[in-house]
Amino acid sequence: MKSARYPPQRPDTSWTNAVQHLLPALVLALSIAVAGSSIGAGLEHFRLGDRNILIKGLAEQTVESDFVTWPLTVRRAGNSFDAVYQALTTDRDKIIAFLRGLGFTDDELEVRPLAVTDKYSREYAQRDTPTRYAGSALVVVKSDRVEAVAKAAMGTDPLIASGVQLEFGGGPQYELRAFNDVKGPLLAAATANALEQAQAFAANAGAELGKLKSANQGVIQISGTAGNPYDAASSKTKRLRVVSTFSYYLK
Repeated sequence: MKSARYPPQRPDTSWTNAVQHLLPALVLALSIAVAGSSIGAGLEHFRLGDRNILIKGLAEQTVESDFVTWPLTVRRAGNSFDAVYQALTTDRDKIIAFLRGLGFTDDELEVRPLAVTDKYSREYAQRDTPTRYAGSALVVVKSDRVEAVAKAAMGTDPLIASGVQLEFGGGPQYELRAFNDVKGPLLAAATANALEQAQAFAANAGAELGKLKSANQGVIQISGTAGNPYDAASSKTKRLRVVSTFSYYLK
């Protein structure tokens, strides 16, 4: 009697297939973990190696102006061209005589031409204006004798008493032409101030000050004695101030 035949049993490969599919994922995950660890260590190294501090150095200085410009302006108006012109001529001559009497030379005086305008000649002119003609005369003092000009500007009463009506607000304008001579020492003082602060900070932090990383010298501000930049031109004594920025490495 023949025995019954059964089909041969095939081995179970499901577990093997699962392992084959899972192994690449495990390898990829392990690679990512190793790479992440390496990147993290690199960033930590970068942070430690790039330690630096930002310091601002301040320097201030008060200086005297070395040049002055003083405009003396008068204005006249009337209905007669000749009368206005003559009045301006007389005013200008009185101003020149006044300044020469104080010792100012012709090299220090700039006499501008007289200017007279006919208001009726303007486009869209109104014929009901109180005066038809208006004019001005201007004498400008330009000198490096700052104190002499400042003193003269405070003593214009005799000129006004003679009938000269000086325009209000035309006081001396003071300049610092030797700015470059004081610029260098001022920036050097700001640099020294910043270095002193950086060294103190490093010592307090238990570190050592390294090399200079970057520097920005800043802008030198010029103001009057009260610290207002808007009155710098009218102030004989000027205040200079600069804030420079420096970055230092820490060891």
